[in-house]
Amino acid sequence: MNFPIIRRVLGIVILFMGAFLFLPTIVGLLYREREALVYLVLAVIYLLLGTLIAKLPAKENTFYAKEGLVVVALSWIVLSILGAIPFVITKDIPSFTDALFETVSGFTTTGSSILENVEALSHTSLFWRSFTHWVGGMGVIVFILALLPMTGGYNMHLMRAESPGPSVGKLVPKIKETAKILYQIYFAMTVAEIVLLIIVGMPVFDAFCIAFGSAGTGGFGVRADSCASYTMLMQGIITVFIIMFGVNFNAYYFLLGKNKKEAFRMTEVRAYLGIIAFSIITITINIRHMYPSLFRSFHEAAFQVGSIITTTGFATADFDLWPQYSRCLLVLIMFIGACAGSTGGGIKVSRVVLLFKTIGQEFRQFLHPRSVTTVVMDGKSVDKRTVRGVCVYLAAYVAVFAISVLAVAAIESGMDLESVFTSVACTFNNIGPGLSMVGPTKNFFFMTAPSKYILMFDMLAGRLELYPMLMLFVPSVWRKN
Repeated sequence: MNFPIIRRVLGIVILFMGAFLFLPTIVGLLYREREALVYLVLAVIYLLLGTLIAKLPAKENTFYAKEGLVVVALSWIVLSILGAIPFVITKDIPSFTDALFETVSGFTTTGSSILENVEALSHTSLFWRSFTHWVGGMGVIVFILALLPMTGGYNMHLMRAESPGPSVGKLVPKIKETAKILYQIYFAMTVAEIVLLIIVGMPVFDAFCIAFGSAGTGGFGVRADSCASYTMLMQGIITVFIIMFGVNFNAYYFLLGKNKKEAFRMTEVRAYLGIIAFSIITITINIRHMYPSLFRSFHEAAFQVGSIITTTGFATADFDLWPQYSRCLLVLIMFIGACAGSTGGGIKVSRVVLLFKTIGQEFRQFLHPRSVTTVVMDGKSVDKRTVRGVCVYLAAYVAVFAISVLAVAAIESGMDLESVFTSVACTFNNIGPGLSMVGPTKNFFFMTAPSKYILMFDMLAGRLELYPMLMLFVPSVWRKN
């Protein structure tokens, strides 16, 4: 293990954390809130500390897959701890465990909350809470790669460790340019949503916070009812954007470049939009009797489906009150999640598509034992290593999920099965609200500290595709090279 290079990257992460805190400081100054001073002091401390650590000498400046996985996991843990400190010092969230839960939920773009009255927070902390979604959506390591040249030429190990999906490729030859392109698209879409929301009458502060949550597919709102009190036009704009942020960003790159046809050939994107269309239509029919018009039913179904499959977590209705079919379908798409290469969580549509294609291949092999069959996606054969990786990931996913459910069930004796199951499902898949005791109108405040730490691990593991977090528990990883 190359500890000096890990230390250097963590120093850069702390430095960037200090820079990020200047934004809520500016917001606090605009609203003349005393909390702004806390954020300012911490920003300076983090900048100095990060600079000091990053400048410590390192003999070896290269890192490989092992270092890439470990440094990404440690970066997100450090980010979460440092990001929770402002909440504790300002007393907006006095308990460190609760503040850490809220911050982990923010950076991992989960959106699960322990806050019983979100509107009681200062504008400074509300902005920071939502901004963690935007930072975590694309990933802080990708952000660093976009701005700073990392030494050694092994940046792909960092990007693969942080980016969601079964595989990550380069859009252009240099990783730094790929990261820049991704963040340019991300930034442009965020600005577009902010502008549109302001144009249709949403308060500027709300527009920024909601756009940060939409872009990162996070779901922290600034109102107690999430997005229910906004107009239907505002909700419609949010629906469109959260679905757009759930699309593989490679599709946008193709649309902006010369290979526009490639965007429409992506099997994953077509499957993603197909699942959304099916879910919206069937849920609209299922809840039609609950709303005054077919359009209103469609509107509510579209918002909730878009919010759940992209793992955003915003809500305009208490879907825990919907009929059984709608609730079951929402839980199923919780697990599917958005596209690989997007800001969404879950298993990812590409893995689900590959799984079904692999099952189909096995059936054909049974029927025609002598035939040579391959799994094909986007017109190309998928190598066996990728298929094996998907199967191993799903096995690890089920194992971690099952252990988490059993652990929470053992600790929280007062919770019903539906609450236990969906509390793990919504945190592990980075969604936010679950059902029953952790439904869209409830929160996680009542849970004990051990359960909260289990769910925090699940949030981080789900956001980082399991392996970076699991790698921290492998003893051989920590041996020096």
